[in-house]
Amino acid sequence: MTILKSLFTWWNDATIGTQLWARYRGKEVGRDESGNIYYEEAKASRPNGRKRRWVIYNGTAEASRVPVEWHGWLHHTFDEPPSKAPFATKEWEKDHSPNLTGTEGAYRPSGSLWKGAQRPHATGDYEPWQPE
Repeated sequence: MTILKSLFTWWNDATIGTQLWARYRGKEVGRDESGNIYYEEAKASRPNGRKRRWVIYNGTAEASRVPVEWHGWLHHTFDEPPSKAPFATKEWEKDHSPNLTGTEGAYRPSGSLWKGAQRPHATGDYEPWQPE
C-alpha cells in the first residue's frame, strides 16, 4: 500500500517521480525544523536566468507549513537560503505555526457545535427587520 501511495498521492508525501526529478535536476539547499527539504535547480532553465526553487514536504503538502524565511527564499525575495544566511528575527516575532483549519487543532469558539457545547440562549434584545 505504501508503494501505491508514493506513486499516486502527492498530498501525503512527494511521489516517486517528484523525488527522482528533485534528485537529478536539483540540489538540496537546506531543511527546516519541520523536516521539509528545499531544492534549487542545478542549472537555470528559465528565460530570465533564475533557478527554479521548490520544497518537498515532510508529510502532508500544506503551504502554510513553510516558515517565513524559507517562503522568502522560495519566492526569490532573498538570494541566499536561510541555511547559509540565517533570517534575523525580532524579539517580538512569534514562532511559525501552520494553518490548522480542517484539523483537530483548529480554533473552535465557545458555543461551536464542533466543541460539543451549547450555544448561549438569546437575550431577547433582537428585533428582526420588517418591511413597511
